[in-house]
Amino acid sequence: MADEDNFDTGDMFQDPEGFYEPEPEPSFAEHHMLSGQTVRVRLVGSHPLYGNLLWNAGRTSSHYLEEHADRLVKGKDVLEIGAAAGVPSIVSAILGARTAVMTDYPDVDLVENMRHNAGLSAALVGRDSALHVDGYKWGAPVEPLLAYLPEAARSQGFDLLIMADVVYSHREHPNLIKTMRAALKRAPDAVALVIFTPYQPWLLPKTEKFFPLAEENGFHVTKIFEKVMDDVLFENDPGDERLRRTVFGYEIRWTEEELK
Repeated sequence: MADEDNFDTGDMFQDPEGFYEPEPEPSFAEHHMLSGQTVRVRLVGSHPLYGNLLWNAGRTSSHYLEEHADRLVKGKDVLEIGAAAGVPSIVSAILGARTAVMTDYPDVDLVENMRHNAGLSAALVGRDSALHVDGYKWGAPVEPLLAYLPEAARSQGFDLLIMADVVYSHREHPNLIKTMRAALKRAPDAVALVIFTPYQPWLLPKTEKFFPLAEENGFHVTKIFEKVMDDVLFENDPGDERLRRTVFGYEIRWTEEELK
């Protein structure tokens, strides 16, 4: 009979070495502003909500904000939803926004990474600008976000909403509209900046349904540019390559009827 004391099974419930692939390490990316300043951000190693990428729409939004800083950003209150790494929010703060609030889905890793990126650029932000970070689910009440504004502005809302590469989530269109209606200041110069690339070109007609929905809900939509980038973000993806390199930009404002 075997000596039970010498019968070593090891840890039969332990997974063998290499059974699970290790989590990808975070990476870093740089956005070069037109002013010559560089915004460096950390990207999460991987994430189902794509927070591990620095999107073309985010870069293009940031350049557009620089080109129109006096009209859109300086001294304004800015909210970004679906911010991922948060480059447009950071650029807004650097450009002199009174308040910039960077938000994405309230996931611990995403929010912590946005806070990290805000810290990386803190030295570039002037003392008259405040940069905040929070989790926010589209369509949820916006009062926690309005609380970041100066007290006198909380009942009015944000001057600028940045919505870069969010409208590809077709089922979220009603929630995006809900957030716009709740967060955007009721003023003629208040703007929601919607910028996106059709990474799946065959779904572009569905993506574009966001704009008539916005018009049905009290907004006026203006297409402002169509910019073809040098490179695609996902080289091996199917679909029309030129469309996958194209960034579409829109400015959305309240209609006159909504402002009466």
